[in-house]
Amino acid sequence: MRVLHTFRRLGVPLLAATALYAAAAAPAAPAAAAAPAAADDPGWTAEPAAGTAARPGAVRPYFPRPYYYMSGTPGTVLEDRLALANTTDRERTVTLRGADAYNTADGAFAVRPAGPAAEGSSAGAVHGAGAWISFGAGATVKIPPRTRAVVPFTVTVPPASPPGDHPAAVVATESGHEVGVRIHLRVSGPTLAALTVEDVAVRGRGPAAVVAYTLVNRGNVALAPELAIHAEGLLGEVPGRGARALPVELLPGQRVELTEPWPGAPVADRVRVTLTVTAPGAARAVGSGTRWLVPWDLAGWTGLGLLGLGGTAAAALFLVRGRRPRRRPSDDEPPAPTPAPEHELTGASR
Repeated sequence: MRVLHTFRRLGVPLLAATALYAAAAAPAAPAAAAAPAAADDPGWTAEPAAGTAARPGAVRPYFPRPYYYMSGTPGTVLEDRLALANTTDRERTVTLRGADAYNTADGAFAVRPAGPAAEGSSAGAVHGAGAWISFGAGATVKIPPRTRAVVPFTVTVPPASPPGDHPAAVVATESGHEVGVRIHLRVSGPTLAALTVEDVAVRGRGPAAVVAYTLVNRGNVALAPELAIHAEGLLGEVPGRGARALPVELLPGQRVELTEPWPGAPVADRVRVTLTVTAPGAARAVGSGTRWLVPWDLAGWTGLGLLGLGGTAAAALFLVRGRRPRRRPSDDEPPAPTPAPEHELTGASR
């Protein structure tokens, strides 16, 4: 899906920009993140209309935004604008819609595709913040050649909306090309930063070893997690990995399956790996897993050696038993007593 690829390229810069924008309204966004979100150069671009806050010392009183940052209480109607630019010499017809955002299995940021959902699947279903977005009569826009159009839209927060982050996106489509612009939407109220680490396992060994695990966001806000690896072997602590930021933004209620390189893993040992994941907002989770690390070549030669040793021992035992002389009865030995005949008991008197 083209929208997915767009967010893969912008995911990390957007995450950093989100933290900066939330801290203060005036700082400048990174130049790389502020580039228009174009999908395989379709001949047009879609991006948030320039903001109205002036940067200190800036020549122009507007600055570009790589995404939308909105917040409000339940029942609020929020307004903003989308800028569409036609860079070709022919007219373009672009369709606009709102979409729910989610994490893919490997942690990438993605949006639900348009169209009805297949049976048993949530693909295409809009039941989150994507359904709160409306372009009204401007859902289909005709853009003349070499022209820039600005389209207003609203986000209507339902009165019963739970507090926390509600990830969504505005998606523009034309001739099979899709461009998505993220909406970072927060509903006012108590927030909870909570996560868990599950299914910890070690795969491979030595420099090629990786630690596989699952992260689950149990709270109602998006998380930027950091991971540290601690490991212990049979003889004590073995090299792990210090804390580092993970290249993923974990959205509320989402589950992602990740792997972490572990170049310091031992080649042969029994290790217990403990993962500690932290995130802003006092979120902390610990998970662990245990595995024997045995080189396959060493295990193979050891198995062959044990098999050969067992075969040699069995052959020696067979030869010893075969050479043992059989004992013959001596003439001085009394004959074995003959067993008394057994009588059938019928119960009749004799």
